[in-house]
Amino acid sequence: MDLQLLLALVLGIATIIILVLRTRLDAFVALLIAALVTGIVAGQAPLEIVSAITTGFGNTLASIGIVIGLGVGIGKILEVSGAANSLALAFLKLFGKGREPWALGSVGALVSIPVFCDSGYVIMNPLARSIARVKRAGYITLALALGCGMTLTHHLVPPTPGPLAVAGILGADLGALILAGLVFTVILLPIVVIYARWIGPKIEPDMSQSVREMVYGTAVARSGGRTATAVADHDAGTHDDGAPTLGDSESMHGSSVDVDNADLGTPPAGAKPHRVGAFVASLPLLVPLLLIILNTVSAAIDQNNQGVIGTGEYEPSAWAVPLAFIGNPVVALVIGVLLAVYVLLPRWTPRSKVQGWFAEAAASAGLILLITGAGGALGQVLRSSGVGDALAEAIAATPLPAFLVPFLIATLVRIAQGSGTVAMITAASVTAPLVTSLGIDPIVAALACTAGSMVFSYFNDSYFWVVTRFAGLDGTAALKGWSGITTAVWAGSIPLLFIANAILG
Repeated sequence: MDLQLLLALVLGIATIIILVLRTRLDAFVALLIAALVTGIVAGQAPLEIVSAITTGFGNTLASIGIVIGLGVGIGKILEVSGAANSLALAFLKLFGKGREPWALGSVGALVSIPVFCDSGYVIMNPLARSIARVKRAGYITLALALGCGMTLTHHLVPPTPGPLAVAGILGADLGALILAGLVFTVILLPIVVIYARWIGPKIEPDMSQSVREMVYGTAVARSGGRTATAVADHDAGTHDDGAPTLGDSESMHGSSVDVDNADLGTPPAGAKPHRVGAFVASLPLLVPLLLIILNTVSAAIDQNNQGVIGTGEYEPSAWAVPLAFIGNPVVALVIGVLLAVYVLLPRWTPRSKVQGWFAEAAASAGLILLITGAGGALGQVLRSSGVGDALAEAIAATPLPAFLVPFLIATLVRIAQGSGTVAMITAASVTAPLVTSLGIDPIVAALACTAGSMVFSYFNDSYFWVVTRFAGLDGTAALKGWSGITTAVWAGSIPLLFIANAILG
């Protein structure tokens, strides 16, 4: 590889890491500066660099920006309506007594598809505490299974913003990536449960006393000069995290949950408590996913019938056009938003509240949109400057499987700066020029970016602090528990990538 182009690539990636770690700038600005540095060092004309940045930014958001905005909107309504809790309770009932880690891991995986895992964990953690309170044991196992179940789909399955952005940057078919990500999730979930069951009992004695008291209710509290022992089994109310708890085994294994009507608006006189059943709760999530997948499957059948698979010359037949329309991610997620607003929320919820929730969701998605666009800008600079082609030629001359390049880049960037989303977007941006020239299937490249970004969540990852604070873990125990379980699923994804490449590559 030409030394100048190699230097441009190395300095570009180093710029991202150094700026995020050592300055007050965020990843959005860091990615734009990295694009400038890469273009300048590669010898590209200054005005061409600016043109590449704006083109890459616009093209990326044109394909994926609307979908990210709609996805976070659905997630917010699932959160405030109580639908997420209903889904969790249904999973507990489905898996049955004694299989709670499997249930919570699955709950986490499902909830984290539309809901950011940080807020999703806060919503679902009281359920883990309630189960542990009834069982009087096993809270760390449940907390880790829940948290890492969320990690799987947060990293692997669109419409979570990270993998959605990767799909847009790499040009991967969204429906196919959803299917592949779900397959990876199902296969990796046993690793989550097995690791949580193995490490949980070993580090549970290290749980902080304050969290132990909140979970198991064994503390002797002093109030007004009197001593009273907290009751463990049927403690109802709220904990220090402000989230409601479920106090008995019957409520934990039901299929719907009452929602605080005050949060949803003022109900009319005589109105029944608002309930969201599990089936209804799943509709805004499952309907869009099924429509997108149906579009992918019908397009594959139509291409096969026309004999144009892989040629890039496909025009949908008349029968496939309606499916292509409703299965387009934009249309499918618009349908999901309509279902969320008009099915999950009661009629008396004021318009101002719903619009306020969407505003909050848009605010949370804003930085993700900017980072996604900046990642596309960096990728365009790598293409137009020739760095991408030079890197492809260099990799082709080595025995290293090409699809491992995005995996390793995502791994290194994740360890260096902590954010899985930034890591996978950076890896996709750097390797986007390689997909065509090296013959890497876009789905495999996308899976490599997303799987590589799961590795070793630790102190520089905000989600590390969410999980470990709620679990009451510090120091070595936190690293053994949370950093260990995320690294276990990262390692488990490596053979899956080889299999995926053998099938799709």
